[in-house]
Amino acid sequence: MHRTVVLLVVGLTPKLIGENTPNLAALVKIGAMRPLRTVLPAVTCSVQSSLVTGLTPSDHGIVANGWYFRDQAEVHLWRQSNHLVAGEKIWDAGRKRDPAFTCAKMFWWYNMYSSADFSATPRPMYPADGRKIPDHYAEPPELHDELDGLLGKFPLFRFWGPATDISSSQWIARSTEHVLKTRKPTLTLSYLPHLDYGLQKWGPNPADPRIAKDLREVDALCGKLIDAAREEGCRVVVVSEYGIVPVREAVHVNRALRAAGLIQVRVEMGRELLDAGASRAFALADHQMAHVYVRDAADLPAARRALENLDGVATVLDADSKAAHGLDHPRSGELIALSEPDRWFSYYWWEDDRKAPDYARTVDIHRKPGYDPMELFIDPKLPAAKLRLGLKLLQRKLGQRALLDVIPIRDTTLVKGSHGLLTEDPLDGPLVISDTPELMPSEGTPVAATGFKSLVLDHVFGAQGRAHSRPPVIGLGTPVVVG
Repeated sequence: MHRTVVLLVVGLTPKLIGENTPNLAALVKIGAMRPLRTVLPAVTCSVQSSLVTGLTPSDHGIVANGWYFRDQAEVHLWRQSNHLVAGEKIWDAGRKRDPAFTCAKMFWWYNMYSSADFSATPRPMYPADGRKIPDHYAEPPELHDELDGLLGKFPLFRFWGPATDISSSQWIARSTEHVLKTRKPTLTLSYLPHLDYGLQKWGPNPADPRIAKDLREVDALCGKLIDAAREEGCRVVVVSEYGIVPVREAVHVNRALRAAGLIQVRVEMGRELLDAGASRAFALADHQMAHVYVRDAADLPAARRALENLDGVATVLDADSKAAHGLDHPRSGELIALSEPDRWFSYYWWEDDRKAPDYARTVDIHRKPGYDPMELFIDPKLPAAKLRLGLKLLQRKLGQRALLDVIPIRDTTLVKGSHGLLTEDPLDGPLVISDTPELMPSEGTPVAATGFKSLVLDHVFGAQGRAHSRPPVIGLGTPVVVG
């Protein structure tokens, strides 16, 4: 077996590799780079699940970063149990080939209760007094205290939200290097999310000094991990899940469904909350796609009309077209809306901001029934916003309850980058880089997300006679490319 390290560098595209990424550029020069043919939706949980199982969302069941749990009549995003992902995982397949195979899964999603040998993932503590305390979950359990002792507490508030920076990716990189050297896993999977934040905030322009800085920072981490991998005699593979494209503003799909009389809200303390169980139809928005859950088939035509008449909606998938694109799973919405390439979907259903739920202006990834990139910003119209935030954080440290309501909810043009669709130009899309070029497909041939599992196992065990000059099977039918 050849020990192998896989670095998942979120948002990395061929266009972003250049003078600001000398370590990654050097890896391309000695190895090979190919486009990654990702899955729909091109979002974290769906793509990572395809990478480790070799299956489409139709088969592994992760149809977005979350979905509507019909039996509970509730939306849940960012679940963590690996039991939600169907299919054979790459570490189980490796162990079948050789019982001595081990795997470290460092911060890839659905990390809890997997059968990987070593793992760590964000997992805050929620004491009864309402506080949210940074922490992580590790397997085996003793690894948790070992990493805390070495690195300090995981910087959760630098991992997501308006204070995001390189700190969280540094912590992950250092924890990966520690596990690589002390546990010596056969396969190491490491997740470096740093680029994701700036690309969504400022757009995917490598000439932007802020993006250039982010590229240099994440490239430096990659350089250290590549050096550590080589010291351990490991092969190196770099992959990204999706490419982030420029966007100009949001599409408020739930407001359109509400105008059509399909959304039901309930009022609590003067604020309007989505009542998913009582709604005839509602949308779970996730970047550039939205699962639209329609309770009664009789309402499908009305829901479809509301979507198709909405500016910024490019395509609406129904039962037949969902199947053609690998999304015909019970967790999917009855309809799926795809945005225009320069737009993204909000979860907003209220028209009057005074009636928005209190969590709308906070960082709250579990309470919001949809993904919210506005959480990357502090409201620029809020007087003395940073001072206000600091005072509220002080209140919390003193044990007092304080709502950190500093997130903007009006100007969605603040968001400059998004993802979820398949990009038309491969240079704008995700990639695979390997330091072992003979194991890669022929030049110009993409690696399918569903073929990545086999590609990595080939790095560990050898190609076993497989013809890599032939394109890998995509297994998705005709791609949805909007624009």
